[in-house]
Amino acid sequence: MIYAIIVEDEKRSAKLLVNLLEEYCADVEVVGIAATVAEGFQLIKKKAPDVIFLDIEMQKETGFDLLNKFDEIKFEIIFTTAFENYALKAIKFCAIDYLLKPIDVDELKVAIEKVIRIQQKNTLNKKLEAFIQNMRSNNPSQFQIALPSTDGMSIVRVSEILYLKSDRQYTIFCLTSGEKILTSKNLGEYEELLLEHNFFRAHHSSLINLNEVKKYSRGEGGYALMSNGDQIDISKRKKEAFLKQFLKQ
Repeated sequence: MIYAIIVEDEKRSAKLLVNLLEEYCADVEVVGIAATVAEGFQLIKKKAPDVIFLDIEMQKETGFDLLNKFDEIKFEIIFTTAFENYALKAIKFCAIDYLLKPIDVDELKVAIEKVIRIQQKNTLNKKLEAFIQNMRSNNPSQFQIALPSTDGMSIVRVSEILYLKSDRQYTIFCLTSGEKILTSKNLGEYEELLLEHNFFRAHHSSLINLNEVKKYSRGEGGYALMSNGDQIDISKRKKEAFLKQFLKQ
């Protein structure tokens, strides 16, 4: 049995979620509902739940305010929100589950299935640890990203990524250490997350870390020489934009 707490300031939304869980998720028992950060904090300490359904925006508070009260996170999080806002990018960065309101039953089932698998493996939620560190850190070089792979989940610093290569619907991360990680998401999804971290879509099949480009060699499109010696082609139509961004560093 999965024990859950709902932290939601809208009574109607909380009730709807309870009804969905009772009807479609037999493995979940809701052991409490809180409407504020303070109530949620006390309820979590008292009930020690397996998972928290956490609203991102609660009047003058946020779900992140609640997480910041814990030195150690011993539960899973499923964020809930009615808005496609800036916070979702941070959540996606660490591959944490979220549900957009109105909540879709199938998406709810998938999120619960993931919690069950994690509980069965008895593993710590490294994704959530990375998310909390990202939210607390003011140092971009310490920013971490969660990479779901065939072996489970890898957490790496963005500064450790040399470049990404597309492999059909998958993406290969090439790291400064020489390690390569095959992830289960396509390159376009990572482009959306990494562009603001000085990455550049050099080609339809590659995304490069401009901080790791040592030299540009001219040609029809030319290529970027990476810090490890790898050469990444720059497409002809991307050449001008690449040079503009690369030269201003």
